[in-house]
Amino acid sequence: MSWALLIAQIQFLPDQASKMAGRVDLLFIYLIAITGTVTLAVAGVTLFFLAKYRRNAAADRSPPASSSLPVEITWSVIPLVIFIALFGFGAKIYFRESVDPRDALEVHVIGKQWMWKLEHLQGKREINELHVPLDQTVKLVMTSQDVIHSFFLPSFRIKEDVLPGRYTTQWFTPQKVGTFPIFCAQYCGTNHALMIGQVVVLDAADFAAWLRTGRETASVAQRGEQLFHSLGCSGCHSPQAAVRAPLLEGLYGSRVPLTDGRIVNADMRYIRDCILLPKTEIVSGFDPVMPSFQDRVSEDELFALITYIKSIGSPQPEVTVPDR
Repeated sequence: MSWALLIAQIQFLPDQASKMAGRVDLLFIYLIAITGTVTLAVAGVTLFFLAKYRRNAAADRSPPASSSLPVEITWSVIPLVIFIALFGFGAKIYFRESVDPRDALEVHVIGKQWMWKLEHLQGKREINELHVPLDQTVKLVMTSQDVIHSFFLPSFRIKEDVLPGRYTTQWFTPQKVGTFPIFCAQYCGTNHALMIGQVVVLDAADFAAWLRTGRETASVAQRGEQLFHSLGCSGCHSPQAAVRAPLLEGLYGSRVPLTDGRIVNADMRYIRDCILLPKTEIVSGFDPVMPSFQDRVSEDELFALITYIKSIGSPQPEVTVPDR
């Protein structure tokens, strides 16, 4: 094999499989180019002075008569402008990634020693594999069942910690059909290195066909509704209930006043805490009579209950993929 062919086969960066990947790589290349240039310049000047002012060399070692203000301003202002520009470039990417897009295809992710459990809103479940449609923004809603994990998709240039007791989000828009790796980027125990998987990007028609494969399953919201009734939640949170409790229609995304005077946003965190720790944030005007469901519901059941509560009167309807 020739050297030219060998060099051509060396891949310095992972595949660019999303819109964000090109921007992240460009920022990385700029950082390497600028810091590499500065490093080489400093090394070159150092070597030059080592040679010029070596011992016994005939060189003028007297101190300079005066400093040069223009030179000092130049070498202060130019690097400042360069690094402020790099900061602005990086901040733009960060803030773009930190805002969750609307109308994204939502996928629930649960990290567990040592696997990834994934579930689409349509009810389709996967382990260590994620099927997504081409050119459709995918939003990952993630939590951990045990220890801290980190969901890392190098080809999409995204990585997010997956934490027990909390929900974190990340999103990407695949732009390339193919199979791309999933890693856990946070050491999570003995078999951490085996906690790997793959993202399978399909075109819209193939993804719709894949959703129809296997046995028919209830959607996450439908499963949540079944749990809502089987756990007895409907016995209190309904207009005809004997026990007076807050109604949940339109709760998600609203502002909720508490007995301690605070007003909180009814997001996923709030609903989760209301289910597991109901006496920590008591709604104003109601008594703290709700029992805790800590250790009575699993993480995927919590996802289902929250998805159902989001779906009843929520301004953000469940996203479906058209059959095309």
